[in-house]
Amino acid sequence: MSSPNSETTSKQTLDVRTIVPRERHTLIFATFTNLGPNEAFELVNDHDPKPLYYQFQAEHGGQFSWNYLEQGPEVWRVRIGKTAA
Repeated sequence: MSSPNSETTSKQTLDVRTIVPRERHTLIFATFTNLGPNEAFELVNDHDPKPLYYQFQAEHGGQFSWNYLEQGPEVWRVRIGKTAA
């Protein structure tokens, strides 16, 4: 069990494998925006979301955490968290 001061706690899982690709980033960023400080969600994708990581860097640099939980070859899982202000 993690303490309240652990780096992030997962709030939900967002599986975008069945979402139309052009709508995925909008949904992912909306999910991130709705997180509280030190909360996270688990992203499940059908490919490596590395371009998404670079978009997070550009738009939210220093405000997010990114941890691969599974790296393919068929499923990628990434815990994306919002850092405390």
